[in-house]
Amino acid sequence: MKAPLQPLNLRSLEAFQAILQAGSATAAAKQLGMTQPGISRLLASFEEHVGFQLFYREKSRLVPTEEALALSKEAALILDSAERIGQLAKNLFNSDLGWLKVVAPNSFIAGPLADVVADFLRKHPRVNISLDTHSPASAREIVARRSADCGFIQLPENHPGLVCEPMLQSDTVCALSPEHPLAKKNMIDVSDLRGENLILLGKGRYTRQQIDNVFFQAKVPMKVRLETHTVAIACTFARRNLGIALVNQMLAQQYADKDLILLPFTPQLTYEYGFITSAHAPMNRLTQAFFEHCRACFEQKPDAV
Repeated sequence: MKAPLQPLNLRSLEAFQAILQAGSATAAAKQLGMTQPGISRLLASFEEHVGFQLFYREKSRLVPTEEALALSKEAALILDSAERIGQLAKNLFNSDLGWLKVVAPNSFIAGPLADVVADFLRKHPRVNISLDTHSPASAREIVARRSADCGFIQLPENHPGLVCEPMLQSDTVCALSPEHPLAKKNMIDVSDLRGENLILLGKGRYTRQQIDNVFFQAKVPMKVRLETHTVAIACTFARRNLGIALVNQMLAQQYADKDLILLPFTPQLTYEYGFITSAHAPMNRLTQAFFEHCRACFEQKPDAV
C-alpha cells in the first residue's frame, strides 16, 4: 500500500518557486531572507511530499526536472491564492472590504448622515453601503433580527433586542415662510403660536408628546392645520406659508433657503438619536469601524446639532 502524501507546507512551496526563479539554493535563500540550509530543508520537505526529485545539480546550479516544470504553474497559482487570502484577511481586519446595511429615517439619511457616509466611503473605497428607511417599529425589528447591521433611531429606546449608543442631539425649531408675520422675530416662544396654524409631525411619538405637553403647560390651544410624519413634507408646506412647522433643526437644515427660514423655539425641546445594533451578537469589524467613524464625525460638528 502506497504511503499517503505528507501535508503540503506553503513555505516549502515558496522555496520551490524561489529556487526555480533564482537557479540556486543560495540565491533563493537570499530572496526569501533565509539561510541556504533552511531552503534545502524546505525543498527536501516538498520533494518528500510529491514523492520524487525536483532538481538535479549541474555545476553550481539547480536545474528543474520536467516534473518540476509541470508543477510550477500550479504552485504559482496556489501561492497567488494564499496571497489573496492574506490580503482579504487584511482588508477585513482594516474594515476595507464588505457590505454594510444601515437603516435610518429618510430625512436623517439625506441630512446629517449624508456627509458622514460619503466620508466613510472615501476612506474605505472597497466597502459598499446599503441605506434603507423604515418606520421606527420596523427599523427596530430589522436591526434586532440582524437583517441590517446597524441603524439610527430617535431616543428613548428600550427594545430588548437592541443595543443603543446615544450619538447626537438637536433642538426643535420653527420652520416658516419669510412672508409669515413671525418671521421677523429672532426666536419664537410657545405663546407666540396662539391662534397660529401649525404643521406637526409624529403623532403618538415621544417628541410629539413633548410638544403637546409644552402647549398644555403654557395653556396655549394648538391649532393643527396639517399632520405628517416626515420633516421634508412639513417643510414643504411651511414654505408655502400654510403654517409653522415645529421640526428637528438637524433634519430641517437641508431644506432651509430663501423661501424657508428656521427660528429657535422656546421652551427648548431636544431630539436625541442613538446608534442601534442587535443585542444578539457583537458588532462585526466593519460595523464597529462605521460606528467609531460616525461618533468621531458627530463629535467634531457640535454646531450641526
